[in-house]
Amino acid sequence: MFRTPHIKLKPIKPKLQRKTIMAKVLVLYYSAYGHIEAMANAVAEGARDAGATVDVKRVPELVPEAVAKASYYKLDQAAPIATIDDLANYDAIIVGTGTRFGRMASQMANFLDQAGGLWAKGALHGKVGGAFTSTATQHGGQETTLFSIITNLL
Repeated sequence: MFRTPHIKLKPIKPKLQRKTIMAKVLVLYYSAYGHIEAMANAVAEGARDAGATVDVKRVPELVPEAVAKASYYKLDQAAPIATIDDLANYDAIIVGTGTRFGRMASQMANFLDQAGGLWAKGALHGKVGGAFTSTATQHGGQETTLFSIITNLL
């Protein structure tokens, strides 16, 4: 064994207390049938449990109401409809949408495409982003859908 009696150990200083900053999180989703709506509420609950202030909002429906009703869309969702300007008001944006042919639903894509003005002004710089999705099948394109969301958040 090596002995080093000439070395004196310095006492460990206690770590500085960090101020807890309450993050403001937007869970933004599109849900035709209510499955993503349920997931959005679960994501919001988890963020609240971690101490964040959370708002849940949805993007506008683009399908005509008669077609949506005939297709049994869940049109009575409680979340308010988001506006593009809402995105600038949050520290983190978590995006959820169902999968359509391996990418995000067109309703979400349409909404995010309108954020170019905020991006150009730097209003979205430094925000934390996250994504979630669900499909009707085991190999329904979940991974590629998440990539299609994440590329919009970069």
